[in-house]
Amino acid sequence: MPMIDKLAVAYEESGPPAPAGTVVLVHAAVADMRMWHHQFRGLAERYRVIRYDWRGHGRSGDPDGEVCHHEDLLAVMDALKVERAALAGCSMGGAYAVEAALAAPDRVAGLALICSGLSGHVWPPEMLEQARERVHSSVPAERLARYREGSAGHVDPADAQAMAEAHTLWQVAGPGRDRDALSDTVWEEAVDMCRLMFERSWSGPRATERYLDPPAAGRLHEVAAPTLVINGLSDVPGIQEVSGLLAGGIPGARRIDLPETGHLPPLERPVEVTEALTTFLREAVFSPDTGYRTPEAPHRA
Repeated sequence: MPMIDKLAVAYEESGPPAPAGTVVLVHAAVADMRMWHHQFRGLAERYRVIRYDWRGHGRSGDPDGEVCHHEDLLAVMDALKVERAALAGCSMGGAYAVEAALAAPDRVAGLALICSGLSGHVWPPEMLEQARERVHSSVPAERLARYREGSAGHVDPADAQAMAEAHTLWQVAGPGRDRDALSDTVWEEAVDMCRLMFERSWSGPRATERYLDPPAAGRLHEVAAPTLVINGLSDVPGIQEVSGLLAGGIPGARRIDLPETGHLPPLERPVEVTEALTTFLREAVFSPDTGYRTPEAPHRA
């Protein structure tokens, strides 16, 4: 495992002997690198593909103190000797990919942003209220407050399971769909990843997050990398609004809307997402003759 600030970061990589380029997959906050199973396998037929777990997720170590996820992303690339790569990020993984593209434009050859977040964006009050009603209410308020501040002493597995199921129903299925919208396999995998995330965040060391400064929300016009935005039309409306901001604010960005799809398209629509990424990488990012289609962007701090 590569080490970042003395913390072991879990990763997997695959690809042919002579890859056409490198792709790094950055998972969603409610998941871990397992969500990329189909894309990891499919893209590795042509590219060097790397997926990893954020601090505090999956098999990586727990965060302690300050965490800056886009710096961790670049540090993983450094540790694996990746000078330049295309980044595919889902949810907040997409937000961190955008931050990396702004902080180190010479390192990022392309961006695929799937149901992405955006640092510096303010979520609408109605979205936050819906989360409180449909997700946070699954655990008694006083107990949830102790979990969040790290003072509970013990996390009841039933609480983590209840929260994960409620969150998966609201976000991964989508607020307008029910449990039956997801196959049993997708439901079980999404709930398992989300449950583990809650268990670790409630029981592990406290950490504070630092974002890019100035924030990405006001700097989308600076993104130089070719960009694909993938939006799930059954996702939470406030998150879909961010897809619109990204597609409209990043110069030349392409957009794909997937019908009957919630917040984790790589898991719910694996074939469609892998095909979309393959086409985008072939047409906009990597050239079979010269490697990268776009030259390195000048560095901007």
